[in-house]
Amino acid sequence: MRPYSSKSGKKSGVIAYQAGTDFIRVQFTGREIYTYTYRSAGRAAVETMKKLAAAQKGLSTFIAQHHPAFEA
Repeated sequence: MRPYSSKSGKKSGVIAYQAGTDFIRVQFTGREIYTYTYRSAGRAAVETMKKLAAAQKGLSTFIAQHHPAFEA
């Protein structure tokens, strides 16, 4: 897992992530880890989350606003 530190200046609910070819795992401040896959959340949502994670900005907000379905 890669550490996530929001560059927006706001405290994020996300603390780490791991991006793969067709998934992203997101670890939240409560330590729970959710896996979002192409199958569960859709390709567009997963790719958006991967871009936001890499940019270190907006991942928690995207998840809160769009409620992508997670697999595990």
